[in-house]
Amino acid sequence: MEFLHASFLGYALWLWLVFCGVVVTLLALDLGVLHREGGEISVTESLWLSAGYIAVAVAFGGWLWWQVGPQQGMDYFTAYAVEKSLSLDNVFVISLVFTAFAVPRALQHRVLFWGILGVIALRALLIGAGATLVQEFHGVLYLFAAFLIYTGIKMLWAADHAPDPMRNPILRLIRRVVPVTERLHGKAFWVKQPDARGRVRRIATPLFMALVTVELADLVFAVDSVPAVFAVTADPFVVYTSNIFAILGLRALYFALAAILYRFAYLKYALALVLVFIGGKIIAAELVGKIPSAISLSVTFGLLAAGVLFSLWKTRGAASEGRPAGG
Repeated sequence: MEFLHASFLGYALWLWLVFCGVVVTLLALDLGVLHREGGEISVTESLWLSAGYIAVAVAFGGWLWWQVGPQQGMDYFTAYAVEKSLSLDNVFVISLVFTAFAVPRALQHRVLFWGILGVIALRALLIGAGATLVQEFHGVLYLFAAFLIYTGIKMLWAADHAPDPMRNPILRLIRRVVPVTERLHGKAFWVKQPDARGRVRRIATPLFMALVTVELADLVFAVDSVPAVFAVTADPFVVYTSNIFAILGLRALYFALAAILYRFAYLKYALALVLVFIGGKIIAAELVGKIPSAISLSVTFGLLAAGVLFSLWKTRGAASEGRPAGG
């Protein structure tokens, strides 16, 4: 059993296997037990499921703190908070995607679940590349800092404009190459239909295109969130585990948030400030020394809390009327 103690990216292989085992167990319970029959997920079920994911993420962070050390534990919780907060913006885009493709709530969990599998692989590639760059070229952190500050300012400037996921050039290219049915076919991503010559061919459904669009949206958001987490720590194990747990929990929370997204209309400003703060933290580390993770965690939570409370206050009138602000 010595191979279990072999080092992989600075950590014993058995630590990676524990993490993979937890993730596989969560996904198996989610699809194979709790939602084996499919169907619509209620707000109450979404909240309970999200609470379960958060509890597992917090327990894993506590275990990491005890098993590896307090510094890694604090970095994990800070990275988890940063990724969780930045991923909230993804909920807005996912909601737009489902609306654009007319995906009913009963099928949305299927898209999100299979989308998670793609996210796990995609984040592994991005984080692996980022860890290599940071290790080989320390100055790349300052490029990350400049990018985060630029993105934060750009987000502040365009916070009132909703993105259009349908304008993604990759999605337009796929639609030109892959034939797509005009309507949904239940929970199928692909169906077989005869062409003009009577030959049977496989055709994608709008549900598959929704899945592709969700994956493309996550790729766009990963460009922001992965550098932001590397600004907290360059430890690839901490970065990857915090990323995956945050994404797993957020997808579970989607069904509760989707119904009240309009109540968080001003949260994007807080997220933009989080990006600017994290980028500035990298530059400040060179001038005054590394800012403790506890301070980073406090500032991140403070900005998010302010964004949530301000949003709830500004949209209180729309809530009482049961309609989105400005509707």
